[in-house]
Amino acid sequence: MSQSSSQINKYLKSLQKHLTDEHPDNPTLANAVKSFRKMDYVGHSMGLLEKDQSYATFVTWWPMIAVLGTFSAGKSTYINSYLDVPLQRTGNQAVDDKFTVICYSRHNEAKTLPGIALDADPRFPFFQISRSIEEISEAGQERIDAYLQLKTCPSENLRGKILIDSPGFDADNQRASTLRLTQHIINLSDLVLVFFDARHPEPKAMQDTLAYLVSASVSRADANKFLYILNQIDVTAQEDNPEEVVSAWQRSLAEVGLVTGRFYRIYNPSAAVPIANPHIRQRFEKKREEDMADINARIRQIEVERSYRIVGKLEQTAKSIKNHFVVKLSDMLNRWKSKVMLFDSLAFISLVLLAGTGLHMTDSWNLLPMFQEKLQQHDTASIVIAALLVITILYIHFSIRRAVANSLLKKLASELGNDQDTYKQFMQAFNKSTAAIRPMFLKGPSGWNETTQQTIDEVINEANDYIQSLNDQFTNPSGNGGENSQV
Repeated sequence: MSQSSSQINKYLKSLQKHLTDEHPDNPTLANAVKSFRKMDYVGHSMGLLEKDQSYATFVTWWPMIAVLGTFSAGKSTYINSYLDVPLQRTGNQAVDDKFTVICYSRHNEAKTLPGIALDADPRFPFFQISRSIEEISEAGQERIDAYLQLKTCPSENLRGKILIDSPGFDADNQRASTLRLTQHIINLSDLVLVFFDARHPEPKAMQDTLAYLVSASVSRADANKFLYILNQIDVTAQEDNPEEVVSAWQRSLAEVGLVTGRFYRIYNPSAAVPIANPHIRQRFEKKREEDMADINARIRQIEVERSYRIVGKLEQTAKSIKNHFVVKLSDMLNRWKSKVMLFDSLAFISLVLLAGTGLHMTDSWNLLPMFQEKLQQHDTASIVIAALLVITILYIHFSIRRAVANSLLKKLASELGNDQDTYKQFMQAFNKSTAAIRPMFLKGPSGWNETTQQTIDEVINEANDYIQSLNDQFTNPSGNGGENSQV
């Protein structure tokens, strides 16, 4: 077993123990780790996963909140207020150009650690993210610290959670990397807070946020985890018609397809513009308190949502292997076999025609009986010539195999576009299925057999059982029994 494989196994054992200790009366998540291990066996067998990878590291096992938006929308001020600790720098300009992962620490003093602390630790959502960054950054892995940092904080509000503060879209010149990391964060998060600046509610001021966050989230299956927040609404208290600011903001959201969702209007009292009119101040404070109470309730809910997210990811990945990867790989393999046989036939016919033409032009047909006689007599030169002929045919055959495989992979890359992670899995599995040592007559992708199919079916059934177990904790339609326990 390689050192990297040992590290993954060590991590999975540690994770399982942590989840067992964390929830001794609820083994659902600890058992889910076992199911991920089963799925890893299938992924490794098929080549979808490298030996140092695990599907369990594709999810974050801690409740995660992402804070996204433009650079001046007050994200850092909100985070400091929630933590009750002045952790993040604040200001009207782009004060932080990195993704900041914030987690709880028992130490009284907050600390800032480099991005490599996240890249090398499978407990965090950016484990081995440098592999992705390397694909889009010329400098590669050594620049991980330019994108990420880890901050620890003793705030009790953060205990058991991970909070991620992002750089504003229009404040970052590493555009492709920022977008890739943002999508990675969104996919893993249980709750996404999207901040807008009430001082600039017009579409032009939040163009990037609208394009890359709002419009992309409208059609997501998990769109309900997005909360859209118009921050610093206190600045509109001096306007003749503050409702118009809110209307302008919501029109901008509607223009990119967002017509339903959770919309909030908040501000930070300690940094607010003084509101002289007591009636207006009371109205603004009441609205802020209502919205903040709703946001905080959603944050408290993410512990439950985390459990469903992880189990849902388990089921989704297992079904994706069976219904997407296997089906697509099988189709690609059938096309690969058909094209290889076609080109083999054309190459063989071409060789025969070329040889026949050469024999005819050189009048060498009369030499064939002599060649056959020498071959039967085990003449060394004739055997060498025959061996060279066989080697040539095999070389042409395996060259055709590889060329056709590369052609299909190139077409697949075009179909998948920017989804490099999915393409990498397909590429690894397809290369294993079309390897020179694997006979062409074998059916189905490499590693996909009765055993692995049965394993995937077991994982899907186990995921359904986990969902029912979670439902039993939080629902009680009959009204019988005691109070529901918590995850």
